[in-house]
Amino acid sequence: MSLKEQLSLDLPLIAAPMAGGPSTPALVIAAARTGAFGFLAAGYKTVEQVADQIDEVRESTQRFGVNVFAPNPVPAQQASFEAYAESLRPEAARFDVELSTAPREDDDSWSQKIDLLVEKAVPVVSFTFGLPAADDVQRLHDVGTVVLQTVTNVEEARQAVALGVDALAVQATTAGGHSGTLTPDRPVPDVPLTDLVAEIRQKAGLPVVAAGGISTSEQVREVLAAGADAAVVGTVLLRTPESGASQVHKDALGDPSRNETVVTTAFSGRPARALRNSFTDRFTDLAPLAYPAVHFLTSPLRKAATAASDPEHVNLWAGLGYRNATTDSAETVLRRLGGDLPA
Repeated sequence: MSLKEQLSLDLPLIAAPMAGGPSTPALVIAAARTGAFGFLAAGYKTVEQVADQIDEVRESTQRFGVNVFAPNPVPAQQASFEAYAESLRPEAARFDVELSTAPREDDDSWSQKIDLLVEKAVPVVSFTFGLPAADDVQRLHDVGTVVLQTVTNVEEARQAVALGVDALAVQATTAGGHSGTLTPDRPVPDVPLTDLVAEIRQKAGLPVVAAGGISTSEQVREVLAAGADAAVVGTVLLRTPESGASQVHKDALGDPSRNETVVTTAFSGRPARALRNSFTDRFTDLAPLAYPAVHFLTSPLRKAATAASDPEHVNLWAGLGYRNATTDSAETVLRRLGGDLPA
């Protein structure tokens, strides 16, 4: 059975899992209505929240998946963490929030989420940031789950193949939000997505889906021609009514004065692509590689800035195709990308 058949794809598009709120049940259901496929994002959610969202989606469709952050921590060094926290204190004082001086290390309820996904027999599960154990892949297979792994190069693809995964989500550096690299301490080579797809498809021998700044029907056709079974789109959906992105994030994506994205560790301690703002300008060079400690450190500041509608202190995740994000419905955007509507 092909991956298209396993995902029940009528439209070769996947609504990317976007942690932190954007990937709502409404967005996943909208993708299913078009014949595409959508992922819930388990990252940063409690097990109970993930369970509730799975149940909500299942009331409308069986065409969905769940993405999980696999543990691959970059432990914080106390001295560099404290130095970064100190540099943030004036910004925190502006929003009247307290910052922790003790790094928090957390596996995002990894084992409990795997147990939940097995219990719920979720149709598709994808992993990013790290690799699951082969036993976890087998447990999911035993309940009929299709397993995908996010990879950014051939070596990562080979490691994933060895675990017995069913397909690979090939992510280029043009993607918005966090890089799925397994080695966040090393720069990710800037390889065109089509080249990366073709190489990994050939050398890994598994079906692939392509992710990385895709925002036009022409780009969808290009990755399909390179060997992808589907195109993964995220940023282009962030401004839709079904997206759970904050209004400050949506407004920033539509702001014509914002004309640059940067890869930064300033918000989470792990490389991620975002719209450039004053926070990235000031703190990208100061932030240590320390995930998830930096994520937890900056979280209260980011939440306060969001509540204050201040885009200069918010992680405005965005891929290179962010200019094509519109306020149209998710169904309209996906059909347009699939060629059913004028591009």
